[in-house]
Amino acid sequence: MALEPGRLWRSRFKNGLQTLLIMAGLALVLSVPGYLLAGASGVLLCLASALLAVYFSGWIPARLILANAGAGLLRPHQAPELYRVLDILYRRAGLEIAPLLYYAPSRDLNAFAVGSRHDGGIAVTEGLLRALDLRQLAGVLAHEVSHLRHGDTRVMSMAAAMTRLTIWVTTLVQISLLVMLPLVMAGELVVPWLPLLLLALAPTLSTLLQLALSRNREYTADLEAAALTGDPHGLASALDVLERYHGSWLTTMYGRYQPAWLDWLRTHPPTETRIRRLRALGARPRQAGPPPVIRPPAEEPPIILERPGPLGGRYWILRR
Repeated sequence: MALEPGRLWRSRFKNGLQTLLIMAGLALVLSVPGYLLAGASGVLLCLASALLAVYFSGWIPARLILANAGAGLLRPHQAPELYRVLDILYRRAGLEIAPLLYYAPSRDLNAFAVGSRHDGGIAVTEGLLRALDLRQLAGVLAHEVSHLRHGDTRVMSMAAAMTRLTIWVTTLVQISLLVMLPLVMAGELVVPWLPLLLLALAPTLSTLLQLALSRNREYTADLEAAALTGDPHGLASALDVLERYHGSWLTTMYGRYQPAWLDWLRTHPPTETRIRRLRALGARPRQAGPPPVIRPPAEEPPIILERPGPLGGRYWILRR
């Protein structure tokens, strides 16, 4: 399966433009409490602190999560089929580093990219390996390879750092206002109500922008995953399994028709929309392109010949 000419590039351009606008919005929201705290100097200090936080948070948080989860490194001889698929996906994506696959002994159904395209890998959970077959896993791995390829981990770390910094600076300004409350009550200090209203909304706006950024990059990752595997139905099938697992509590709480405002709080776009787009790709006549990584049907799940032990926090913190 090959995407029609220009579609992938249009998606990348749209993704990049939306990312730029959302990051500008995050910077603007961050500047509000910074300005109230120390004027123009506060804005510059907040933005400089965000850049510094990005440098350190780009790789530490995900690895600390893996360390706390007792994750281990899956070697090629422990999961030969998965590494064969991953090697093909890396070559098609133009990644020159050796594939690395990490294993987390969690029952949750999850997979995520760790690090960057120059020093990164993909983590999968025990629950995911048990729930999906090899064809479905190929689609999920291709999705995460796309995240590695375009540095999505770094971008999301930047957005998270700016959101956290917005919350911290907002809290600091609020504490300062409480300290100066006697001056306000005595009429010696005029309260700027409009900036204070923006200050109250800043953490919420920053969080919503961060979630929008995450949803924005997921659509492009789906499209690229379909191009890498040559099999959009594999990823669509995997998303269907994940939705039944992760979305069951929402169905229990809200029923079949969930309120529209929930979409604003999602880290990923609605799964039904993602599945519909992928199946639409698979329904088009096949064009010239790479053959599918896994040819259907794949009836048996991949066998993990040996589960690795945890690597420990020292490995995750010191490794670059």
